[in-house]
Amino acid sequence: MIILGIETSCDETGLCIYDSKKGIIINEIYSQAKIHSIYGGVVPNIASKNHTKKIIPLIKKIIKKSLIKINNIQLIAYTYGPGLSSSLIIGTSFALTLSYLYKKPCIPINHLEAHILSIMLSKKKPNFPFISLIVSGAHTNLVITKNFNKYKTIGQTLDDSAGETLDKIANLIELKYPGGEKIYKLSKKGKYKFNFPKPILKNNFNFSFSGLKTHIYNFIKKKKITKQFKCDIAYSLQETIIDILIYKSFKASKKYKIKNICIVGGVSSNIRLRKKIKKMAKKKKINIFFPPKKLCTDNAAMIAYTGYIKYITKKKIKKNLKIKINPNLTI
Repeated sequence: MIILGIETSCDETGLCIYDSKKGIIINEIYSQAKIHSIYGGVVPNIASKNHTKKIIPLIKKIIKKSLIKINNIQLIAYTYGPGLSSSLIIGTSFALTLSYLYKKPCIPINHLEAHILSIMLSKKKPNFPFISLIVSGAHTNLVITKNFNKYKTIGQTLDDSAGETLDKIANLIELKYPGGEKIYKLSKKGKYKFNFPKPILKNNFNFSFSGLKTHIYNFIKKKKITKQFKCDIAYSLQETIIDILIYKSFKASKKYKIKNICIVGGVSSNIRLRKKIKKMAKKKKINIFFPPKKLCTDNAAMIAYTGYIKYITKKKIKKNLKIKINPNLTI
């Protein structure tokens, strides 16, 4: 089966052609990071305008490079939430238009579920059940993945996400958006000098990063900002967030007696996070899984794959050309 995946939940325009036997045929992403770096974050109306501008040239590109015609595509999968409503509506209307014109079945996909299943596109795949830690610029969730289509959320952020906190603190120390990777690079020259708070660490499986962000904001205001100070802030912040993520993940693993933990989402590409959690997992005899780095951030490959799984497990797809999005969708 050949599936077209469409991803426009935020500021990445992603299109992918996925073959159920051969795997990913082509996976292209148009990033708007440079555009939004001027503003220190994603501007919704600018994001939607760029999706509109780039999505048709992008589908022409993947068709030309893959040599697969739209008529040969058997299923269209698209992100309908969560995300920015102005961005979601571009991908949704584009998918439904293709569905109508070429008479292809079309299926809406939960962006968070797609992140969870992105792990299945890696060479090393986990067995069910497994703990999924979704950690990105917009989400920080702990989910028990029992099987395809069977999920239980046990923890989520009560305010800011881990990725959002990294971006905002990066902005405070004069690093351009997106800040996660820049924080990591800066941290390599820093030391663990500042013992920042770890909110609701032992209370439950939920996350809270707004207090940490406010604490660091007030801390920075009182200090003279030097190059080394920035490096030490970056290191201390990164370690604090990583420690919280690891603690909660292992705590969930122990409570629910699940030995497989999958880390997905944009922040899962962080090298320090990968090294530290793998080291601790080895001691605790827990299996850790990460998707390929190209599939950590928002991408259409995970949307196409999830669409395929939905199709083969549910079989029936209702023909509905109504534009339906859900910016606040959860697992």
